[in-house]
Amino acid sequence: MDGIIVKAVGGFYFVLVGETVLKCAIRGKIRRRLGQAMVGDMVDVRPAGDDEGVVEEILPRRTKLTRPPVANVDRAVVVFAFKRPEPSAALLDRFLVQAHAAGITPAICFNKHDLLDNTGADICTHYENTGYQVLQISAKTGFGLEELAGLLKNHVSVLAGPSGVGKSSLLNALRPGLKLQTGAISHKLRRGKHTTRHVELIPIPGGGLVADTPGFSSLNLPPLGREELGGFYPEFGKFTPQCRFSGCLHYREPGCAVKEAMRQGFISGRRYQNYVMMLEEVIESKRR
Repeated sequence: MDGIIVKAVGGFYFVLVGETVLKCAIRGKIRRRLGQAMVGDMVDVRPAGDDEGVVEEILPRRTKLTRPPVANVDRAVVVFAFKRPEPSAALLDRFLVQAHAAGITPAICFNKHDLLDNTGADICTHYENTGYQVLQISAKTGFGLEELAGLLKNHVSVLAGPSGVGKSSLLNALRPGLKLQTGAISHKLRRGKHTTRHVELIPIPGGGLVADTPGFSSLNLPPLGREELGGFYPEFGKFTPQCRFSGCLHYREPGCAVKEAMRQGFISGRRYQNYVMMLEEVIESKRR
């Protein structure tokens, strides 16, 4: 029987087969040969009693994320809040790069539209004309939830973002009755508390599985070559062929069409600054 691992707790793997979830163990020889199984892995399962089974094989993965640890994701939604906590474009761009590096084209979701003010709205302007789908949503009022549900339909998706932005609240709104624990924002630290303790794939109405993942507020870049990073900025693509030098890093080279596009306002200056910071980080990591 084919299924997908939706949760891993206490050495057991909970596998969704059709509409049934089986509590499964994994054979030692499978673990030794293929390593640790992940939530999202497609597996072959042999039933072994009422609602139990044994994983006989882990099928090849199409994609693999390490933070959060989920396999076979084909849709990544990077979630930030308009307010409480305040959004960080630098951190958002790191999440986007991580998704691209894993082979997943991300979408962006700004939650807490009910708190939107001019300061919060400013961050949206930096993602106009980037090629990303950008959603404005409120888990509290329901604003934009229908658009998010359509984005997630029939996909294995991950909601990724810092703690406190409302990822669990969005899932509770998408699937009434789910009652995932949510946390208040720390007034002293101005960031969220971690309420999700493990990765779990949750079925949503209309089809699709969504990962509720432990929140995190820092993110190391994946291993990258300096020439790769620019490819993870979609808005650079139409200007790159016009650069004077092939393989232009859009950094200190003369005749760079990307820098000129930024100066003319076609590329967000903040996005470009974040790119330079990450590029310098990549270059420095190669020197160590």
